Amino acid sequence: MAMKRVAFVFTQGPHGNSAGREGLDAVLATSALSENIGVFFISDGVLQLLRGQEPDKILARNYIATFGVLPLYDVENFYICEASLQQRGLSEVTDWILDVEVLSPVNLRSQLANYDVVLTF
Repeated sequence: MAMKRVAFVFTQGPHGNSAGREGLDAVLATSALSENIGVFFISDGVLQLLRGQEPDKILARNYIATFGVLPLYDVENFYICEASLQQRGLSEVTDWILDVEVLSPVNLRSQLANYDVVLTF
């Protein structure tokens, strides 16, 4: 039986709610079951990967660094939306927590279409 390809789409910024942390937990849990995982960052989700965040200042848990260990769990396909970066003035950032591939919205959608299941956080 072929494993389903699962995409996780992060659309919300970190720390304002628990979506990012829950999504990350879901990626880690799924990585035990599937090797066909893609992780996408669009809209405010691109903010999940910025270095130097200080969530402790707003009494939030710092889970961002955990994104960096995903390759240890054989999760290796990471995509970030070029237009979302431009809209947030982040086009020049290259030092993301993960080694992400920057894709135009059209290419991102086409990449996303390769997955059987899409979960949005």
